Amino acid sequence: MKSKQFILAIDQGTSSTKSLIFDSDGIAVAKGSEPLHTNYLENGFVEQDPEAIYQNVLASVKLCLQHFTEKGFQQADIAAIGIDNQRETFVVWDQEGRPLYPAVVWQCKRSGQVCEQLKAMGLSDTIHQKTGLVIDPYFSATKLIWLFQNNETIRDAIKKGNAFFGTIDTWLLYKLTNGKEYATDYTNASRTLLFNLHTLQWDEELISAYGLTGIQLPQIKPSSFLFGTTTINGLFTNAIPVTALIGDSHAAAFGEGCFDAGTAKATLGTGCSVLMNIGDKPLISNNGIVTTVCWSMGNRVDFACEGVIVSCGATIEWLKNELNLFSDSKETEAMANAVGDNGGVYLIPAFSGLGSPHWQMERRASLSGMSFGTTKNHIVRAALESIPYQIMDVITAMEKHTGILLKELNADGGISSNQFVVKLIADLLNKNVATIGMPDVSALGAALLAGLTTGVYKSLEALKKMNSNKKYYSPATNIAAVKNYERWQKEIQQYTIR
Repeated sequence: MKSKQFILAIDQGTSSTKSLIFDSDGIAVAKGSEPLHTNYLENGFVEQDPEAIYQNVLASVKLCLQHFTEKGFQQADIAAIGIDNQRETFVVWDQEGRPLYPAVVWQCKRSGQVCEQLKAMGLSDTIHQKTGLVIDPYFSATKLIWLFQNNETIRDAIKKGNAFFGTIDTWLLYKLTNGKEYATDYTNASRTLLFNLHTLQWDEELISAYGLTGIQLPQIKPSSFLFGTTTINGLFTNAIPVTALIGDSHAAAFGEGCFDAGTAKATLGTGCSVLMNIGDKPLISNNGIVTTVCWSMGNRVDFACEGVIVSCGATIEWLKNELNLFSDSKETEAMANAVGDNGGVYLIPAFSGLGSPHWQMERRASLSGMSFGTTKNHIVRAALESIPYQIMDVITAMEKHTGILLKELNADGGISSNQFVVKLIADLLNKNVATIGMPDVSALGAALLAGLTTGVYKSLEALKKMNSNKKYYSPATNIAAVKNYERWQKEIQQYTIR
């Protein structure tokens, strides 16, 4: 009898690396997690140690394999490895594999002045049309330009052709294969401001305009692809193929089953990333939504629209930690349901500005409509309501821009367990909202893509059947919610820069 096959998924995040092993039914059977240190420095600099990231991965995988074998499974039954990673964070190293500078993390704000320079050069439209992105410190190239301008070692290495750029997937692949493989996938490439969505290649005109001529860039492959083999620094007796690389948010979309145009996912975490599959054409938005690669396999590349909501769970944490309205965020669902409506109270959660589709980054949070009849339950309800309202803003902008109507929204992340929030999302969108009940959905997406390459998972159709255990929230006619959302939009529009 043929032994059951497994996939090892490495989920390399900003604060930790999680390693999970999935069986041929997509069920996680083992897990190991290792926290990762981040250096938050002055002037908005955020960095990590590239070697520490690699060691963090090794430690996480080791724990996972121990858990796997303790449960009676055999390492020899692991067929492949899939890797998903924190997006936009990058490393620059030399031809000997030595990092030339710490990893610059996606949260780093050092390149604000570089962004202004690029705008002053008149590059905004060109960059947006080619990359689908906007000029912002969030994306890798702006910080790479900063390094070129401010670090002599990096500048000299780029000029001499001895600077190898890579997002974290590329760095890990390079390390895991002892420098033999230097590659990335379309999703990670599409987050750098160096990649042309239309040609699916690095854009030499942009690289030249940035002053980065000479930078070495990895080969670009589909997310599901044979990238090389590794023993993971001797943790495996025999080399295992790495058959998937993908950015973490894109991996979550794949794990949620966003296989067709109109299917979308919203990760309800500290912030919220909404990704909607838009099919095989990169439709460039002009209304505050960015365009990116969703996922890819073989000759198929699916694109996506993405809306970034800055404050989601962070709003609820603020109510808990600063206003002491409750001791556990799990209490908020009952508090919201304890009042019949929001009492005319609206919370605009622009604590760090307002993201997609408004992009009012200088805006600050506001709480309006209170009276002596307002209770803490009304305030909590207003905070929870701000999450579906923002998602409605993003989805409405996506539908208007693409002409593609939302078919189904998949919700994951901590707040997806709050039924008040998920039900209101369904009512406002007038569409089904599904929750998969799987906390490590990014790792699942990486595993599914890796398993497609090796035949552990047979096809997309087979994966759709595996996703059949979702919990669905069906929309109900909710006239009050629609009216409240209209009032929310007026609150948003009343803002003027002070």
